[in-house]
Formats: sequence, structure tokens, C-alpha cells
Amino acid sequence: MRVSETKIDYDCYYISPDGNDSWTGRKPVRDRNSAEGPFATIGRARQALRDAKQSACLSGPVTVYLRGGNHYISEPVIFTPQDSGPFTYTSYPGEKAVIHGGKKIDGWSIEEINGKPVWSAEIPEVKEGRWYFRQLFVNNGRRSRPRLPKKGFYRPKAVPGYFLSDNIVNGSFGFNCYDGDIEEWKNMNDVEIVFLHYWIEERMPVLSFDRKENIVKSSRKSMFILKDDVSDNFARYYAENIFEALTEPGEWYLDRPTGKIYYIPMPGEDISTAEIYAPIARQFIKLEGDPERNEYVEYIRFINVSFSCSEWDQPSGGHEWMKDNGNFVTDENYAAAAQAAVNVPGVIQMNGARFCSFENCEITHIGWYGIEMGDGCTANRLKGNHIWDAGAGGIKLNGAKAGGAYEKRTGNNKISDNHLHHLGSVFHSAVGILSRHSYGNEISHNHIHHLYYTGISCGWVWSYGSSISCNNTIEKNLIHDIGFGYLSDMGGIYILGVQPGTVVRNNVIYNIEKSNYGGCGIYLDQGASHIVVERNICHNMSSQCFYQHYGRENTIRNNIFVLGKEGVVLLSRPEEHISFTFEKNIVITDGQPVMAFIYDNYMESGRYYSDLNIYWDVSDAEILFGKITYSMEKGWHLVSSSSIHEMQAKGFEMHSLVCDPGFVDLQHFDFALNPGSKAFVKGFEQIDVFDVGVRE
Repeated sequence: MRVSETKIDYDCYYISPDGNDSWTGRKPVRDRNSAEGPFATIGRARQALRDAKQSACLSGPVTVYLRGGNHYISEPVIFTPQDSGPFTYTSYPGEKAVIHGGKKIDGWSIEEINGKPVWSAEIPEVKEGRWYFRQLFVNNGRRSRPRLPKKGFYRPKAVPGYFLSDNIVNGSFGFNCYDGDIEEWKNMNDVEIVFLHYWIEERMPVLSFDRKENIVKSSRKSMFILKDDVSDNFARYYAENIFEALTEPGEWYLDRPTGKIYYIPMPGEDISTAEIYAPIARQFIKLEGDPERNEYVEYIRFINVSFSCSEWDQPSGGHEWMKDNGNFVTDENYAAAAQAAVNVPGVIQMNGARFCSFENCEITHIGWYGIEMGDGCTANRLKGNHIWDAGAGGIKLNGAKAGGAYEKRTGNNKISDNHLHHLGSVFHSAVGILSRHSYGNEISHNHIHHLYYTGISCGWVWSYGSSISCNNTIEKNLIHDIGFGYLSDMGGIYILGVQPGTVVRNNVIYNIEKSNYGGCGIYLDQGASHIVVERNICHNMSSQCFYQHYGRENTIRNNIFVLGKEGVVLLSRPEEHISFTFEKNIVITDGQPVMAFIYDNYMESGRYYSDLNIYWDVSDAEILFGKITYSMEKGWHLVSSSSIHEMQAKGFEMHSLVCDPGFVDLQHFDFALNPGSKAFVKGFEQIDVFDVGVRE
């Protein structure tokens, strides 16, 4: 603390798990026999800064150091406009501070359950109805509630009132199961039925079960008809949180009526040393401004702080998505969290925040999304964060839609160098980075992998309506190993609606595995227009490397698209305008059409433009363009085709080549081109991938 003639320069405060809120907060450790020592809570440090501001004592930025260890919270710490900085909250040098939303469970013993030795403990708060949790973390790892079937899925036998139709929003409150799939299990109302279909999961709590008729009723209505995506089958499901299914290492069960928890340890775990936590808090930090009143939270930074252990519950569900899609909305809370788990909040939540940042933070063992920027968030930075083991996705952005309050618009934020992985463990439809109604953002150098739905999703207006989403730059992201066959209609990068100025470039995307359809690298969905897609590398897709459903005047150039199991490039709807210009791309296939269509007359001029491309089939088969369709027997397959010569006769691919492009090592996915590549003759530019993903 430095003394000047007019002000005291409060440049540091300290918080410690061993601190005391009655101390001064001015020393990292307590002075013996005095009140000079660290605070105990972030809330107390926040209040000290409020007081200092009100007294006009601050002469510059302030750093609040959090000493190493767990800083336990049960409710989020809320920052309002009066807490605006410049203030930095960070771990003390050389230490790791963890803002922890859980509670350690002790008092374990061993007993036998379902014929297995099981650890058990009594939790009085659970028995008394004061605590219920749905997640458990052991030795820094997530553990699972027991489910059936252990592998794979069930399907309903029937759905009352169900008729096969194209109206996917014909939801249900229940279904009939096959004999033996569902039983009268212990604590039946704690069992959840999780359906997987289309691009969402339906998480349906069991309300009742009629064993005689095999009728399962839920307290939540499914958002979509309980059918499969493209077939006449009913949707797949599994049942979760079943006491009788507690049989495998790593599974746990909480018996609410008795207040007992049971856990089957993993190999090597020791009951005397295991660190076992269950969550209490749902969120950690909330920045709460009021943009409509021009009151913002500003200049608050969290740097090098860990956030761990939060709970989830099912938010009231889906109404906004239903309205956006023009559907009638009832008062029910839907079982689905809607597309992209859109209504699941972030454990760090920002509204009306400007010039704030979260940098080099870790967010893990959470139940919802990691970070959410909502209404009126501009010029914020999320950089270098590690978000992993999440119940939902990584990062969300959203603000006012077109026609909404101007003050609530969100944009010009930077999201870069974040490592986002192992997401969607609860809400499988969640996205790595979701930007809805938001403009001018830079989403760059992120590494996204191991989740069940889309990597990066940008835009939230279906078809050609007015959209706030524009001028977004999505570049140099590394996205891989997503989908895993859970859901359909996904992309490594997914774009929706009219977005002039949005650019998708220099991204590397691979290994996208869908359930029934739509496992794509780059996916331009309904109305996606005026997008530039350039210098991307997409390979090994379960569907296509590039897919445009419908849109207008997109530019697809200088990309490398390699190996799609249902064609490499796909256009599914013709319209009376140029859908896209496709030029100077390298397209590699293995017996599939290089460019596929889901309509006849695909050689009709005026629908798209394609030229100056390099095509090659590694199986030495003839290069084909053609129509694909779906059947129960064959899946997606080619029904009519044309050679490149036939395409050229119709005015397409006039200067394209069929030849080996000359990659350095195609087998090992090294897509650098040898100097003599014929792609250079067509104007193709080498794609540099040295700094794609998180920069060290």
C-alpha cells in the first residue's frame, strides 16, 4: 500500500481458503496477533473494492490474488456495474486457486449391493431433503449413474396417439416399452429416460410405470415425435439412474429416501485416500449488467483461475426454439433442451458485460455450458481457457435478434485459443462454441473435440429472414472426433441464415460420425447466404465434407475435401439463384460421387457454378456426379450419375481436372502439395496449417 498526498493506491487484495472476512485482505498470509491477513471469500474482496471506489481511494488497477486450494461456494458470485474495474482476479503466483461448487463426501464403508462390493456413505442432508445431486467426481474424474442397456439402446414398442408424419413437433408424454426393457425399479421417479433422435436428446423423468400394460409416463413432454430421423422406427433411448443396474466399476447411485450413496470403485482406487465430491452450486460467476439502462459490468478479468464441480438440472425447455421455427408453443416444459441445448445456461454467465475477459482459466466437472455471453455483451475476450468434462457445451453467445432492443445486441467479442473437449455428457446436443444472434466475433485457434454434436455453430435464423449474425470470422480452429453416432444433422462447423461478411477459413476438421444423416465437415444449412468458405481442410466424414442445404451466393474456394462416405460435396435443394460458386478446390473420393445432389436435373444451369477444381478417386474409379437418396435397405446411395465429361457438356467444370493432386502423404493426411502439383496450375494456393488450433 503506497501513500500519496491525495489517495491510497490499493493495488492488491488477497483471498485464501484459510482467510477470514474480518481481516483486512491486504496480506497474503496473516500477521501474527493482528487482523492483517487475507479475506476468506471473493464476495468480501468484491465488497472491499466497492467501498474503495465509493471512497474515491483507488488510483489505478487492482489485482485480487486467490491463494491455492479450493474456494468453496454454494451460490454464484454476482458482479454488477458498481463492481466494474479495472480489476483482475487471479491465482497467487505459483499456486492453483479453484473456485469449487461442490462438497467432499466422507465416511465411506464397504457393503455388498447387487452381488458386488460397493462403497457406501450416509448423507444426512440428502435424507432430510436439503440436497440432491446428479453428478459425482472421484479423483478428478466424472463417474456415471447406472443405465440400461449397458451398451446400445432400446426402442419403444408403441407410442400412444402416435402416427407417422412429417410433423416432428408432435411430442408425447410417454410410450409403451417391450417386456423387460423397463421394470418397477427402486425410486422409479428418479429414473430418467433419454431419447436420441434428430439433432436433440429428450431427457424424460419417469412419472409413472404401468407394469401390466408396459406404459411409461413422463412429467415432461418430448419436443419431437418419438421416432427415428429418417426411418419409420421409433427413436432410440436408454434409461438412467437405476439402482438395480449398479453393477460396473465407476457407477454410482444416490438413494434419496435413505440418504445413502453407493459407488463401485474403479481399479486401483483406495477408499482411504479417494477424493470424492458432489456438486452443490449450479453456477460460479455472474456478470449482471443492464444494457437497456446503459449500465454495464466493465473491465473485470479472471486470469489463471480454475472452476470445478457444478450441478445441473433441466431448464424450462425449448419455447424459444419452437417460436423461432414457427411452431405453436404450449405451457409444457419440454423434455428437450432444443437444438444445440440452447436453453442450458453457462456456469459463468455474462449479461451487459463489456471489456471483460476470462483468460487461461480451467472450467471442469460442470453440469451446464462453460461460459455464456448473453444480451449486450461486446468487446469481451475468452482466451486460452480449458473447458472440459461438461454436461453441456463449451461457450455460448447470444443477444437481441433482429427487431429486438438495439442495446441488447451482442458482438465484437474474441474467442480464441480455447481447448474444449469431452462435452455433452448430459445434454448430448450441446455445441462446442454456439454463436446465435451475434455479430463481428472472432472465433479462432480453438481446439474442439470429443462431443456428440456440432463443433462450432453460427447463426440462429432459419431461411432468409433478417439476421443479426454477420461479419463473424471463424478461422484456424481444429475440430475433430465429434458425433459418435448419437445424433444427426451436425457439422464440424454449422452455419445458419443470411450472414454477409461471415468467413470460414483455414480450419481443419475430421472424423465426424452421425447417427443417420448429416455428419459433415462444413454445413451451410437453411438460408445460409453470402458466406465465404476458403482454405479449409475437411477429411473423413460419415456424410460429406461440405454440405449446403439451401442458400444463395456462397463462395467455396481453395479448400481440400477428402473422403466422405456419402459423397464429398452435397447440395440438397435447387433454387432460382446461384446457390454457391465452387472453384479451385481439391476433392478426393473413394468410390463415392465427388458432388452429390438430392434432386433431379442437377445439371440444369443457373443453380450453382463449379470450375477450376481438381478431382481424384483413390480407388481409380470413374469420377461421378449424381443424385443420392435414402432407403431403409441401402441407406444413402447413388441412384443416378454423370461423368465429368457429361457435366462439361452442360457447362460445368469446364476447366477442372481429374488427376492425382500430389499430396505429400495422403495416406497419413499430410495435405501439403508437392511442388509439381497440377493444382497450382488452376490457381490453388497451399494451405498452411502450422498454427491451426491452440497456440502455445
